[in-house]
Order: sequence, then C-alpha cells, then structure tokens
Amino acid sequence: MARGFGGGMPPNMNQLMKQAQKMQKQMEEAQAALAEKEIEVTAGGGVITITITGKKEIKDIKIDPEVVDPEDVEMLQDLLTSAINEALRQVEEMSNAEMGRLMPGGMPGGLF
Repeated sequence: MARGFGGGMPPNMNQLMKQAQKMQKQMEEAQAALAEKEIEVTAGGGVITITITGKKEIKDIKIDPEVVDPEDVEMLQDLLTSAINEALRQVEEMSNAEMGRLMPGGMPGGLF
C-alpha cells in the first residue's frame, strides 16, 4: 500500500529548514572569521618566517639574509618548503577546529 506524501519525512519541515539556515549562517560567519586570522610559522630556527591567512594565502615571507647562500640554494628551498607546508597544516588544523566547534557531532550524512 502506498504511503501518503511525507512518509519518513520529519514532522516539522519548517523547523528543519530554519535549523539548516541557521547552521549555514554560522558556517559563513566562521569562515569569514577564519579569513581574518593569521598564523606565523618559522623554520630553520627562525631564519624563515611565513605569515599565512585563514584563507590559506601567504601574506608575508621573511628570510634572514644570513641563510641566503648562493652556493646552497637547495637549503633555502628546503626551508621555504618546510615553512610553507607547516603554515598550511596549521591553517587546516585551525579551520577544522573552528568548524568542529560548530558541529561537535560532525555533519549529518557525512557531508564534511
């Protein structure tokens, strides 16, 4: 026998839609707040300093002139790679922590 419309649907669809809209607004606000944050990361004992935003954009790179050796460009490249990767890792960690704070149980249905 066929069921009527809404069989298995939540009893109050309007309430569910309001909750989804509220959650979406909170996520947008959290993303905007993350975009404003900055993380500073160093490598090589402080000879390389990278500042990155919550949007994963490099804002600044400082290199101690003492580490610039034309005979050893590979070391500078390695230090930059290490610092950039660490900066990206920390931004990802900060982003996951912020989004996890909004949804402690995770997204329903495995959306995130």
